[in-house]
Amino acid sequence: MKCAACGSTALDQGFVMDSGEGSGGYSRWIAGPLKRGILGGAKLMGKTRHPIAAFACRQCHFLNSYVVRED
Repeated sequence: MKCAACGSTALDQGFVMDSGEGSGGYSRWIAGPLKRGILGGAKLMGKTRHPIAAFACRQCHFLNSYVVRED
């Protein structure tokens, strides 16, 4: 795996934390455009959620994020 910004292979794995109300503690990627419900929150019913793998580059500090597909 290489950094998308500088090409370095020196990447440290981590995760992007979501500390919002009712969150699972980590962020997920949802396919498709954002649609909001009547109260302003994102409509998620029937949408597949995928974890996000995050890698910070040691060279340029760019955050490389990747969708982890479990299908």
